[in-house]
Amino acid sequence: MSKIQMFEKPLGMRDSFPEVNEQKEYIRSVAREFIRTKGYDFIKTPSVEYFETIGKASAIDESSLFKLVDNQGEMLVLRPDMTTPIARIAASKLLKEKNPLRLAYYANVFRAQQREGGRPAEFEQLGLELIGDFSPYGDSEIIYTAVELIKALGVEHFQITIGHAGLLTAILSNNTNKPEQVETLRMLLVEKNFVGFMKMLADLELSAIQQENLTMLVDHTMASKSVEDFRQLLTNEQQYLVDQIIQLQQLLELQLSDPSIYSFDFSLASHMSYYTGMLFEIHAAGSGFPLGNGGRYDELFKQFEQNVGATGFGLRVDRLLEVLPKKEKNEKHTLILFDKGSFLKANVLAEARRSIGERVTLQYEGSVHDLEAYQYSFQEIIKVVEGGFAGE
Repeated sequence: MSKIQMFEKPLGMRDSFPEVNEQKEYIRSVAREFIRTKGYDFIKTPSVEYFETIGKASAIDESSLFKLVDNQGEMLVLRPDMTTPIARIAASKLLKEKNPLRLAYYANVFRAQQREGGRPAEFEQLGLELIGDFSPYGDSEIIYTAVELIKALGVEHFQITIGHAGLLTAILSNNTNKPEQVETLRMLLVEKNFVGFMKMLADLELSAIQQENLTMLVDHTMASKSVEDFRQLLTNEQQYLVDQIIQLQQLLELQLSDPSIYSFDFSLASHMSYYTGMLFEIHAAGSGFPLGNGGRYDELFKQFEQNVGATGFGLRVDRLLEVLPKKEKNEKHTLILFDKGSFLKANVLAEARRSIGERVTLQYEGSVHDLEAYQYSFQEIIKVVEGGFAGE
């Protein structure tokens, strides 16, 4: 193990410098105002949870968990997502007081990285959870709210891709011979490795009709065929899955005036294993990764001994920063410099300006190492000296 250097950070950790931090605060404030108008209440959970509850219930792989041991010998984890802690709170308390629940969050989550590859181990997530609603209205509300929130934040060009975890699992199960084959193929779709998917169909020694059906799954998706075409790949007992998608389509058509903003892709799969129904990803020009994702996760609540419908989404704040248009700095920032004999006069001037909403930095000139460089980031410079002012 190499010696840790003074300025090194733990693997995957990042600093947020002032300009970036201001952008994050902008996202937080705009999102909070918007989300509350939709009837959602913000919630905060502990940064540390028990491994036996949140660690095991979370869909995040155990190898990505930050684990700690407390002084009682209990295994803890830094929260790897927000959905699972919120499910814990809802199941233990909040659903007894109100059902359905609409909850929102803006929080840091933690996922350990095995090697440095540009992926953060700590990042902010912004999201919503609608808990206690099994209906397609809940799914359409979540997708519609995601669309409107992204617009409110100022993202100009984005696309929502919608799939269905239940439909995909049914088609894979109907056309493979072992559960392990289903998971192998599903993981290739999670990785969007369609070349590997097609190669695996041959390697698994599936029948000709099985290969044809699974090839049609990918081909139909790429060709944007009607969801009705997928009925032939389902048993009679599974036809309700297509009905669910059609209901969702009809609701979205009523809510979203621009149909080009969303599309259906039934090969869409997620590494979050608790999704059981509708799921979606959000992509935008300027980022090579999804801005966020969401879906229906009814199965998660069974781990908390509740039979509850739930759907939601989360956005990655760091990826939002990649696609948001850069804002011009319109805020005026004034520097008031003073010498030893003029502190009181300078302080009175600074407070007078701050009282009318101006941003003012009050600085003793004798402490500034490089005055020319220091003044560069201010729009107005005022020097307060004994007997008067300079620079106004």
